[in-house]
Amino acid sequence: MRPDAERVDLYRRGEAFMLAQVAALDDGALGEPCALPGWTRSHLLAHLARNADALGNLLRWASTGVETPMYTSAEQREGDIMASARQAPAALRADVAAASTRLAEALAALPDPAWSATVRTARGRPITPDEVPWMRIRETWVHAVDLDVGATFADLPAAVVTQLVGEVATGLAGRADCPAMAVVPDDLGGRRWRVGPPGGEAVEVTGPGAAVLAWIIGRSAGEGLKATAADGRPPAPPPWL
Repeated sequence: MRPDAERVDLYRRGEAFMLAQVAALDDGALGEPCALPGWTRSHLLAHLARNADALGNLLRWASTGVETPMYTSAEQREGDIMASARQAPAALRADVAAASTRLAEALAALPDPAWSATVRTARGRPITPDEVPWMRIRETWVHAVDLDVGATFADLPAAVVTQLVGEVATGLAGRADCPAMAVVPDDLGGRRWRVGPPGGEAVEVTGPGAAVLAWIIGRSAGEGLKATAADGRPPAPPPWL
């Protein structure tokens, strides 16, 4: 039940990639907006730190058998992010790095029997701990771009792009609030995903996988993509999370 070597590698590289973006920020830049509406870079760094600790809670749950949720409530999650974001720049950077290290150590120390334990995500989905590295991969690679320091989705490994596009598209399949579309990245090995309600004609959206990812998770309006819609633009998918 342990995560495979590729996933562990993507997890470790994601942590390093994210921390490199953090290191590129000067103190004044932390108070400036990031790419997420309503948040500064300090808020995003605080979220990354507290997310690492929340995932560590799941590993503790799996190891001890004592129910330890990621967050006790949505209010606790938001309060911890806001409090962490108010730290001085040096303390906030150290917080992010320390939380990253704690999670890595918890993963490395998880005993064999704990990998088959069942825990629940913040949304209540039952998982085994081998999903934790992927949950963190999504956070580090995507939010490293959201920090808006210079990284782009084109910097993400193809494996992360493929898995994340597939995960989001699968979640949009059958949803009545999503336009009917066929998502066909032109550099991901011929992968094709149908999203939105079944039946009827679907708008085909094509383009580089990195551009597809940015669009399908709401980070772009579809720049770099082509669509068979009348105006040539891909429709807007509903919120990812």
